[in-house]
Amino acid sequence: MCTIIGLTLMTAGGLLAGAAYAKDAPDLPSAKQSGIDAIVQSELTSTGVASASIAIVVDSRVVYRKAYGYAQIDPRRAANTEMRYGIGSISKEFLSTALVMLESEGRLKLDDKVEIYEPNLGAAGQATLRQLLSHTAGIRDYYPQDYVFADMLKPISHEALLDRWARQPVDFAPGERWQYSNTGYVLAGVVLEKIVGQSVFQFLRERIFTPLKMNTVVDFDDGGLSGEDATGYTAFGLGPLQQAPAIGPGWVFAAGELAMTPEDLARWDISIINQSLMSPQAYHTLERETLLNNGAGTGYALGLRVQLQSERRVLSHNGGVPGFITQNVIYPDERAAIVVFTNADTTQAASAIADKIGDMLFVSESPEETAKTEFARKILANLRRGQIDRTLFSVNCNEYYTPTALADTAHSLSQLGTLKSFTLTRSGTRGGMDFRIYKTEFPKKTLDVVVRQWPDGKIEGFLLAPR
Repeated sequence: MCTIIGLTLMTAGGLLAGAAYAKDAPDLPSAKQSGIDAIVQSELTSTGVASASIAIVVDSRVVYRKAYGYAQIDPRRAANTEMRYGIGSISKEFLSTALVMLESEGRLKLDDKVEIYEPNLGAAGQATLRQLLSHTAGIRDYYPQDYVFADMLKPISHEALLDRWARQPVDFAPGERWQYSNTGYVLAGVVLEKIVGQSVFQFLRERIFTPLKMNTVVDFDDGGLSGEDATGYTAFGLGPLQQAPAIGPGWVFAAGELAMTPEDLARWDISIINQSLMSPQAYHTLERETLLNNGAGTGYALGLRVQLQSERRVLSHNGGVPGFITQNVIYPDERAAIVVFTNADTTQAASAIADKIGDMLFVSESPEETAKTEFARKILANLRRGQIDRTLFSVNCNEYYTPTALADTAHSLSQLGTLKSFTLTRSGTRGGMDFRIYKTEFPKKTLDVVVRQWPDGKIEGFLLAPR
């Protein structure tokens, strides 16, 4: 359920040697397969995370599934794609969808005040269901620590949790600010159970998991993981990995209670891409960015972060429960998604892996793109020597590269060592021009090279930016 954790690093200690497992024949080009494997192995080695398990969706199909490293350290047990991991706050996507479904059926209104369904809340009762799901209700979060505090080792009832955190003064008036609150989701889960007369998990299984054939989902809050699944790990400071503590029932109810395989979460992502469970209007409700009372955007919808990256609409959420950190990223308009699960709560390896796979996934391998990359790489090589072919540049860019600019650029590049890699990571359009950003690795530094080019081929910008 944690959303931000400290970047505690550990040595890998040899945990990754030869440990990788793939299911079925992948449908990605071999170059992308190798690139993805290199990304994951590098991240696990640098962070010391025991394992990662991934699923990738392209064109609304799961095209790649693979597990890396060890699901258990001692005794060693290799990870495989059939193992479940706790997904933490990614669970919020499912609870939000359940409440949107109920609104579509006329069983509630998202703009109803919570006190209609749960009385005696005090100031928290003035928040709406929509504000609970968008983290704009002002209700204090019960779990900002990002570690397991002593009380979490014992069971807690929903009412006890609400008494301790929800039936208290709010941090701000509803709609005034955005502040992450797991408590709001516990309250929303209690409301759902009162309306449907079922547990949250039973309702999700009936309305979402079974229709989508998500057959591996279990209730993490009820001890659903078994010895056949991944073991969760934690660490203190820069110390070695050790098994994460088991928290008591009730602590992750509704806010982070699910565990499953990456492939099952990918099935969920496909349902969002295809809008297969609800009406288009209902999906619009789920995915629309929430605005504060003053009109400011929050970057968050209902259980989903929303943003634009390289002109692509992105829906995402990360998750963390003791021993597990996960990342789910959906590109609905490109009909693609990336799921990454890890079994250590010590680093943001899952999001780093997802980001890097995303960069690779949308890089075209066409001869045209290859030629453009080589063209840009040669310009960089010439700049390193203090040379420039001014016929390639626009008037503005030629004026930018004065003798002083050329000399400074050449000198700074010459200090970095031999170019190791030159890789396209982003592309798009702006101001009538195409732009491309290349990740440029040298032994001493990694740079972004930003190229802006007019339709006639003239280069308007060729700039270097340290990462």
